[in-house]
This record gives sequence, C-alpha cells and structure tokens, in this order.
Amino acid sequence: MSVLDTIDKSNLPQHLAIIMDGNGRWAKKQGLLRTIGHENGTKSVRVTIESCIKLGIKNLTLYAFSTENWNRPKLEVKTLMKILINSLQKEFITFQENGIKLNAIGNLDMMPKSAQKELLEVIEKTKNNSRMTLTLALSYGSREEIVNAVKRISDKVKNNIISIDSIDDSIINEHLYTQNLPDVDLLIRTSGEHRISNFLLWQIAYAELFFSEVMWPDFREEHLYEALSSYQKRERRFGKTSEQIK
Repeated sequence: MSVLDTIDKSNLPQHLAIIMDGNGRWAKKQGLLRTIGHENGTKSVRVTIESCIKLGIKNLTLYAFSTENWNRPKLEVKTLMKILINSLQKEFITFQENGIKLNAIGNLDMMPKSAQKELLEVIEKTKNNSRMTLTLALSYGSREEIVNAVKRISDKVKNNIISIDSIDDSIINEHLYTQNLPDVDLLIRTSGEHRISNFLLWQIAYAELFFSEVMWPDFREEHLYEALSSYQKRERRFGKTSEQIK
C-alpha cells in the first residue's frame, strides 16, 4: 500500500501553508551556487501544486520571499525575482488548465516593476478560476501585516467608521492580506528547521505544524503525503476537551 492510499480525502486541510526552506543549503552541500538551489526548488513547487490539485486541496500558500530576504546578497535577490517572472510565464497555461487562481500577499510595492507587472497580469487573468487558490507570500512579513491592519482599523475608529467595541477576530481578519482565505489548518516547514519565521502568525493560531527534514529542492509527493498522513492522525480540539468534540 502506498502512502497516497492512506490519505483520507474527506479529511484534508482546507488551507495548507508551506515554508519552503533549504534551497541554499541544498546547493551548498553539492558545491553549487545558492541560486542553483532556488532554481531546483521550482520543481518542488510544481510537484506540490500538482499533488494538491490531485488531492482536492482548495488553498495552498507558499512562503516564497520574506521582507527579511531583501537583506540577502543582491545577486541572489535578483535571481529570485528572475525565477519568479520565468515561473509565472511558464506556469500560466498550467494555472488555466487546472483552474488555479493566483493570489499574492505581502508588500508587493517593494518588488521590481517587472516582477510586479508579471505577477499582477497572471493574477488578473486567473481571477475567475475556482478549483484551487495558490497564494504566493512575496516580500511578506506577518508582523508588518498585523501592524498595517492595526493602523487601518485605528484610522476607521478615528473617523467613526467602526467603533472600538465592534473590533473582534472577524474585523482583524478583514484587514489582513489573507482576508479572503480560511485560517491555516496545516503548516509544513522543510529542511529540519523548527521556526515559524514571521509567517502567517495570526492565521496559524490553531494550525497543525509539521517539520520535515527534507530540503525543499528534494521535496516530492511522498513527503507531502507523509505530512498529510500525520495531520490526519491528530485530534484537533481548538481549546476543547476530547469529549467535547466527539
């Protein structure tokens, strides 16, 4: 029996998020440039998207580039932006054929104009697709997202658009980048690191966490199925007791 056969398709995460870690270390171990690791990582992105489509997962969010990543060497950043543009151009037909709606979250204004242009064009052309929403977190930082939400809510309170007493979880959700997405059910991080790294801090409040030792360029279907199998064996109580949820 394959690992896929053990996956219960009626008990899949509504929203799967992945911190794609280990590209640079994967390349370094093989005596290659870090940029080669990022290029090989695109293969894992494609495999993961195809696997999620096959399974019927509705929302997939990939941590592609953090606000902190702008501090990396200029050549690496430039290469990452080039890989993004090339991938969007190459995968556009795949998005359309598989009903994938592209979404992006983060401080997109910090990105090069050429990358912004390509990204926004694909987002516009796929906006009516409904089989799966693929969200790329680009120039993204969760603390920055939350700070921006607080500022926007504060401005509305100041201008009497909303009252302080009306502020609750739903109001905060409405002011986050992810306002049209459900909370994350399962968060996967590759490469053996056990950190969240400023990713979707609000949205993963009750997410199940899975840390894989596999470097992102080596991440394949079987590794995704391993994470999903682990997820399905867990009891999600959301603060309640086992007896309450039965």
